[in-house]
Amino acid sequence: MGQRLSDDSDEKEIDVAELQEWYKKFVIECPSGTLFMHDFKSFFGVTENPEAADYIENMFRAFDKNGDNTIDFLEYVAALNLVLRGKLEHKLKWTFKMYDKDGSGCIDKTELKEIVESIYRLKKACHGELDAECNLLTPDQVVDRIFELVDENGDGELSLDEFIDGARRDKWVMKMLQMDVNPGDWINEQRRRSANF
Repeated sequence: MGQRLSDDSDEKEIDVAELQEWYKKFVIECPSGTLFMHDFKSFFGVTENPEAADYIENMFRAFDKNGDNTIDFLEYVAALNLVLRGKLEHKLKWTFKMYDKDGSGCIDKTELKEIVESIYRLKKACHGELDAECNLLTPDQVVDRIFELVDENGDGELSLDEFIDGARRDKWVMKMLQMDVNPGDWINEQRRRSANF
């Protein structure tokens, strides 16, 4: 639900020129050296879109590694590298962290349902409609099915291992975890726009 997850990530390292480009963009957007939530929402163009704001807030929290409610340059580079080049396992870990809103180390049905509902609203706001799979299933049905397929020990919570194993094992679960909301596409679009100005 958080991003396009695939094993065919480009695994080359960031070169110095690209890092310098990212730094220039970061300094222009964040002269203070820190990116705040409102800046992050503005970067993704969702300041006037409450449907997208929920999702972006979750993404921001996942990128804010030290929990200080800001993203510094190192967190920014780590986030961009993950989204644009990360391995499947790293992307799944990041997605898990984004869904684990209370930081308990497990995802319960309520947390997953909030994310699914947020992404349904986001997709509807951005595209005007949901794809065929989403139109067939309610958020409750998606959550129930994911738990049925992934919650191996039946405890009503998804551990990180269950989450990763379930996504790798079942194509439908992987598709539901993708939901065509891809921060990599958004970031690349923002980079293209800023390059044209």
